Amino acid sequence: MPTISLFFGILIRMFYKDNKQHHIPHIHAEYQGDIAVFAIADGSIIEGSLPTPKRKLVEAWIEIHRDDLFADWQLAVKGESVFKIKGLE
Repeated sequence: MPTISLFFGILIRMFYKDNKQHHIPHIHAEYQGDIAVFAIADGSIIEGSLPTPKRKLVEAWIEIHRDDLFADWQLAVKGESVFKIKGLE
């Protein structure tokens, strides 16, 4: 699972060929052992949790980079290399 971004201690990852578990385009965000899965389309949490300030940062980042995230998703589900996406810092 490649890391596509890192900001404020939050790792953002996307699994290769990961379109079966949650059935929608999503990312995995990790911060100090807490993990949450966010839908790319609307930034909602599908599974897990993050501390509220970190959750809000991830939601804002998704909003800013939604088109890039969908492009990476298309690559990832095909097993192709994804691109890094700039963080919020």
